Amino acid sequence: MLCRFAAASRSSAKLVAPLGCLVSRQKHTLPDLPYDYAALEPHINAEIMQLHHSKHHATYVNNLNVVEEKYKEALAKGDVTTQVSLQPALKFNGGGHINHSIFWTNLSPNGGGEPKGELMEAIKRDFGSFANFKEKLTAVSVGVQGSGWGWLGYNKEQGRLQIAACANQDPLQGTTGLIPLLGIDVWEHAYYLQYKNVRPDYLKAIWNVINWENVSSRYATCKK
Repeated sequence: MLCRFAAASRSSAKLVAPLGCLVSRQKHTLPDLPYDYAALEPHINAEIMQLHHSKHHATYVNNLNVVEEKYKEALAKGDVTTQVSLQPALKFNGGGHINHSIFWTNLSPNGGGEPKGELMEAIKRDFGSFANFKEKLTAVSVGVQGSGWGWLGYNKEQGRLQIAACANQDPLQGTTGLIPLLGIDVWEHAYYLQYKNVRPDYLKAIWNVINWENVSSRYATCKK
């Protein structure tokens, strides 16, 4: 994964990469949003989006670049102890970069409503109805203790959709093996300025800006 974080929304490899990959890699950069900070209002306000993207996500990117440099040095020295000690920071900052890169594309000012086509058929097959799916993903996301994410993922081995929760910035695929389709950030920095500590209100609002076109595209890609 380390050699492919630059394409974080498409990356799902393991965290430990060969030395050659680390040596030749480019530094990770903060991806641009495909819309303005105020574009998701009134559901998510501009101040939240600006802080979330330009401060929180940027911090994950910067810290990931720093820890990768340290990891590269430890690999070059054969310092296994340091390599092991850096794994939590790689997981946290790398996961933060991956998760947020997916999250931004999962949102759209033209979002909301329900998916169509193959994704909708898969949701009905695996959850009974869109309403049941929405209720289950909302409940899982509300129930995350502390900080974390609620996810809709694709189980490639079983050929079906699954809902999961991940703590902190744990990446879905690296943690559960599920391919991420739709992620909902339930860290307080994603909603507190607008919704205070009432996470259910934030989750009710975010369904109005879900980019089902993007989620459907991700589903179609992962099935290939």
